[in-house]
Amino acid sequence: MPHGKSIGLGLILGVLARVSLLRSDYRQYPTYPHGYTSHLFLGIIAALVGAVSIPALLTKEWTAVTFLVIVAQQFREIRSMERDSLKALEDTQLVTRGSDYIENIARVFETRYYIVIFVAASAAYGVEYGTVFTGFLLGVITYAASILVARTEPLHRSVKVEVAPVNFKGASLYVGDIFIMNVGLEESRSYIAKHGLGAILTPKTETARDTLANLGQRQAILHDVAGILGVKKDLDTPEYTPVARRHIQTGRVGIYLVPEELDSELLTRIINRTPVLESSRGRTLRRQVPR
Repeated sequence: MPHGKSIGLGLILGVLARVSLLRSDYRQYPTYPHGYTSHLFLGIIAALVGAVSIPALLTKEWTAVTFLVIVAQQFREIRSMERDSLKALEDTQLVTRGSDYIENIARVFETRYYIVIFVAASAAYGVEYGTVFTGFLLGVITYAASILVARTEPLHRSVKVEVAPVNFKGASLYVGDIFIMNVGLEESRSYIAKHGLGAILTPKTETARDTLANLGQRQAILHDVAGILGVKKDLDTPEYTPVARRHIQTGRVGIYLVPEELDSELLTRIINRTPVLESSRGRTLRRQVPR
């Protein structure tokens, strides 16, 4: 087989790239083993498409190239598949992800398959015009560059997170000086005062101010926090529902929840690592917020 080395190396590196990107985290998605199985299978197909595309172009097999382009376009359906899967889980979540977070996750999954195709094609190209080592090196460089470009921005780069006390002024619940909601039952107020956690998010730039104003971004923060710390909430218990409330005058956001694990340090770490959603990126020019 004249192109066996290029196709073989491209396939191997492409599959390894997909395996390295396939991990289940605090969002508990993809699931194991069914989610892993489907994504690994699709990863093999994506790697094969990328590996075969270069030899097909070199030998001027235009029919094969057309077929491969059609197959590659089918990976656009990955986003729809992930979106539908996550939306189907929303009804069973005590703290939902929200449509913006779901769309962001779906885009990430789609992008990963394009990375696999690109890595496999780069490795095959390197073998065709060099050696197996050249192909391996080019595939690794392509993978590293793709991850660098496609990485998500964590929230701590643009937002300062500080732990704040949960307190009451009469029936009004506050996190620091930010009003959250009214709690009518004395028993609930007493429990929240003892077991509630709060944090205040302060934007570092005008762009970050717009990001925190986005409801989808705030819901993503609440989902991540509740997913790791847990939440003492059930149906029809609105006073225990995690809330992210914005202070209109300053653009700061107060986060409130009653977690299963009372760990304020972990709370700040979770918020800091929450990804900035593409849909929540502000359009304002980046400049420091005036004090």
